[in-house]
Amino acid sequence: MKEGIYHILKGKFLFSDDAVKNWRMIIFLSVLAIVMIGSSHRADKKVHLISQLNAEVKELHSEFVDTRLEARRLKMETVVTRQVAEQGLAPSLTPPKKIKVTKTP
Repeated sequence: MKEGIYHILKGKFLFSDDAVKNWRMIIFLSVLAIVMIGSSHRADKKVHLISQLNAEVKELHSEFVDTRLEARRLKMETVVTRQVAEQGLAPSLTPPKKIKVTKTP
């Protein structure tokens, strides 16, 4: 058992007669590790992008709610009356009358 460990630590398995087999496995494992690391980095980038987009969505939703409330406020009768009063317009003091049209045969 000790001899096998010393054999590995000294690197004799890399230069022995059947070393081609070992080199293939080492190269395969190295390529596999590089692919896994690259995949992990890509996944991390996507996670950061998703969190950034979620923050932007929350900000845009907040802006939408604020704009909608402002639009509702601007459509109120008192606000409209105040704005058109600057131009000399005022609401009518007499209520509107309904006009009925009847067909005469």
